[in-house]
Amino acid sequence: MSKRTSPEQHHILGGGIAGLATAVYLVRDAGVEGKNIHIYEQLGVAGGSLDGSGDAESGYMIRGGRMFEKHFACTFDLLDTIPSVNDPDVSVTEDIMAFNRMVPGSSNCRLVRDGLPAENRYDLTLSAHDIVAINRLILQPESRLAGRSIEDWFKPSFFESNFWLMWSTMFSFQPWHALTEMRRYLRRFIHLFPGFTRIAGILRTRYNQYESLIAPIVTWLRHRDVRIATGTQVTDVTIEGTRQDRCITALALADGRHVQISEDDRVYLTLGSMTDATTQGSNDRAPDLHDKEGGAWALWRKLAAQNEGFGRPEAFCGDLSKTAWHSFTVTMDGPDFFEFMEDFTNNRTGTGGLVTFADSGWTLSVVLFHQPHFRDQKHGVYTFWGYGLRGERPGDFVKKPMREATGNEIIEELCGHLKLPKAQAAWFDDARVLPCRMPYITSQFMPRQPGDRPDVRPNGARNFAVIGQFCEQPRDCVFTVEYSIRSARSAAAGLTGRVDPPPPVARTDLDPIVLIRAARVLTGV
Repeated sequence: MSKRTSPEQHHILGGGIAGLATAVYLVRDAGVEGKNIHIYEQLGVAGGSLDGSGDAESGYMIRGGRMFEKHFACTFDLLDTIPSVNDPDVSVTEDIMAFNRMVPGSSNCRLVRDGLPAENRYDLTLSAHDIVAINRLILQPESRLAGRSIEDWFKPSFFESNFWLMWSTMFSFQPWHALTEMRRYLRRFIHLFPGFTRIAGILRTRYNQYESLIAPIVTWLRHRDVRIATGTQVTDVTIEGTRQDRCITALALADGRHVQISEDDRVYLTLGSMTDATTQGSNDRAPDLHDKEGGAWALWRKLAAQNEGFGRPEAFCGDLSKTAWHSFTVTMDGPDFFEFMEDFTNNRTGTGGLVTFADSGWTLSVVLFHQPHFRDQKHGVYTFWGYGLRGERPGDFVKKPMREATGNEIIEELCGHLKLPKAQAAWFDDARVLPCRMPYITSQFMPRQPGDRPDVRPNGARNFAVIGQFCEQPRDCVFTVEYSIRSARSAAAGLTGRVDPPPPVARTDLDPIVLIRAARVLTGV
């Protein structure tokens, strides 16, 4: 390949937070002109899994939410560059911190049993054996845990504990998920143990995460002339050379176009997607269950089949019965339900976080956000979100799996667990309830072996890198915004040499004070 004299072009596959963060680093730190950065996003809007859409009339929709905490160094560094959606003189980071001072989170009703706040909701109900097993796992080298699941490590009684119920619903873990990831979470978030039963220490955004995070980043990038092509799918990538020295030379687009790539250009590949193939239902219709593999997984499969060092996507997307769950977003008129929940939980709206129904067959949880959760949300309109971690199981009041339930049936199940009489259940008569199926939402949690995830810089990769949730980054935890942004910074640093590498993952698990406090929480001392 001959070198050219025109400026290097940076091609970013995927317009989720990893791709957008990569573009920010290239402009801010590497000094790349925006016009030389090209983002390809197959959906009609950028943002990936960080979404927020709809309106009051048809119903708002958010597929899920992301929690933050103060040690997300890459995230808050990046967002400190971006003006917030309400005030250009205040950064997104500053806005998040200000909002959480105004609406501090501390749950008084994390668990509900038999229609009442659980009496033992502050008790982890762990046995001595469970505590020893947790400690052993934290101390175990990760290399010894490859391919093993959480249920391989713990006794069945562990999964009946309040600790597991709160842990699994807070982070979306299942017993069959990766033991390596469970260990990483325990070590990464051990400093949060003292506030664990109250979800204290967790930071939230002022609005839904599209409007609080994605829209400001997109605005910042567009003002700097970054090319963001939505509705544009990359279907193939041509790689030439040997495994020890290889370059991407072309991109094939779904519309038949081809983009030629010079060895001086740089390509950033987002592989896989947590929210690929998402389907949405309505009040009277369940989401479509005919799951179709989307473009993000198809491209990864093709790359892995044709090139060494691109991991094994089938390790993560091969069993949808173990990676799917179902969420729902409710839009309603009038404050009655929210006022009821404030009395029920003893939490002001927006301060309590996740409320889980411990005796729910679906493992149903709801979150009542601080209102408004959408910027155009009018006074008198309220919206909240919920999900079922075990949507494959029958409901307790609706005798069908959550995956087959309509929006109205999900509300019937919720009202049943709250023991609402007909007069109070009538609060939802005109509610817009949008259920959502995400077949790959916990795919990144599936048990893995070394090599199942490609490195950020695969061996021999001269002009490309991998970003997002499915690349290998030591110590850090998937299913976090931090993981994606850290990958973006690593990729931009490695491919340009003009971006500082990310700081080390915070090791609060090495702090003796943190460890003593965590031990006291686990033992109930």
